[in-house]
Amino acid sequence: MNEHQLRIDLAACFRLFARLGMHEAVANHFSAAVSPDGKRFLMNRKWQHFSTIRASDLLLLDADSPPQTAAAGAVDPTAWAIHGQLHRRAPHIRVALHLHPVYATAISTLEDPAIKPIEQNTARYFNRVAVDGNFGGMADTEDEGARLIAQLQGKSRLMMGNHGVLVTAASIGEAFDDMYTLERACQILAIAYATCQPLKVLSDEVAEKTAQDWEGIRDFSVAHFEEMKRILDREDPSYAH
Repeated sequence: MNEHQLRIDLAACFRLFARLGMHEAVANHFSAAVSPDGKRFLMNRKWQHFSTIRASDLLLLDADSPPQTAAAGAVDPTAWAIHGQLHRRAPHIRVALHLHPVYATAISTLEDPAIKPIEQNTARYFNRVAVDGNFGGMADTEDEGARLIAQLQGKSRLMMGNHGVLVTAASIGEAFDDMYTLERACQILAIAYATCQPLKVLSDEVAEKTAQDWEGIRDFSVAHFEEMKRILDREDPSYAH
């Protein structure tokens, strides 16, 4: 996919998560690799509300070249720490979304932050989410970014304990749907916990089969994103400018 289309799709992703109420004021960041080696990437600028982001607003950065002078003021240090290190150290990752959505973040604060498989949305994440339990404040150094990326341990999602969640993927459409479903799964789990009734957790066999079934329908994720973009195209196409 060329840079122009990546800009349009990433801008749509920001707009859609704002509509879904999953943004965090003017914080949080998404990035998408542009170059084959993954080191040149697009990312949102510092403190711009998701609902206003356009394709032309996205910064083009190089993971090997920290932002200097005027450009440095446009890049949030926490964003550079996480996304800069990710695109430098994991070239196979093309897209990374970091959010503090309410339900996923609530689950991240539990002593056991595992997304227990109690239905098909939660089962999508069975044994497929890495967990970081060492929150130490704002992730604003390259060392902390490198530590967080190391926590993925071959997985594509990271439950950032007492913090939020990081989702990575091969495409923006897959990342969008994954983050959407992960938050949905955490909402279902949180409501189930709130009943104070014992959870009926699916067997490992059923949970694993369900997770594999999800992995077999990546085109579903892309279709979800494309349908959501069509809604934006009808209601507010300014994101693509």
